[in-house]
Amino acid sequence: MTSGSKIRLERWCRGLVAALAFSASSAWAFDLPELMGLLAKQKSGEARFTEQRFVRGLEGPLDASGTLSFQAPDKMTRRTLTPRPESMVVDGNTLTLSRGGRTRTMTLDSMPELLGMVEAMRGTLTGNTQSLARYFRASVSGTPDKWTLDLVPIDEKLAAQVRTLRLSGRAGEVLGIEMEFIGGDRSVMSITPTRTAP
Repeated sequence: MTSGSKIRLERWCRGLVAALAFSASSAWAFDLPELMGLLAKQKSGEARFTEQRFVRGLEGPLDASGTLSFQAPDKMTRRTLTPRPESMVVDGNTLTLSRGGRTRTMTLDSMPELLGMVEAMRGTLTGNTQSLARYFRASVSGTPDKWTLDLVPIDEKLAAQVRTLRLSGRAGEVLGIEMEFIGGDRSVMSITPTRTAP
């Protein structure tokens, strides 16, 4: 075998090894079903949150903080402590808002765009792929220890309000939520779990 042939053979072998390694890594890539399986294991949880809302025309972000809780299959509570106390409770198809001693209750069916956002959260927290697929095109990147779930609205009414939604986390925990709205506003939330129950 000539030296030129030997070099070509070595290159071909290296290329084959690289291709096989790429194929193997793709075959075992972390995907949406695997992420949904991890999330579905968490039946309830509590967390603290801090949120920054960037609004066009305003200098500097609007800050908020408080607590979050979730109980499968469909109850979520957000209690804002600062800058002013208020709460939002979603239980099934019912949304209850409380602020300054006043309470308002309505059905999610009456607000399709809000229903889509709620289903994005509930679908993620419960590992319900079908619920997500009704409203979003979903893609996953990363590993079980550090994943990102990108959601792009496919529902027309929701797409008129929200450009993208990105959730990030570790295993079955959601640790961050970023939302980009039509018009340029943006929200960034950091989540610190305080209690989870299998």
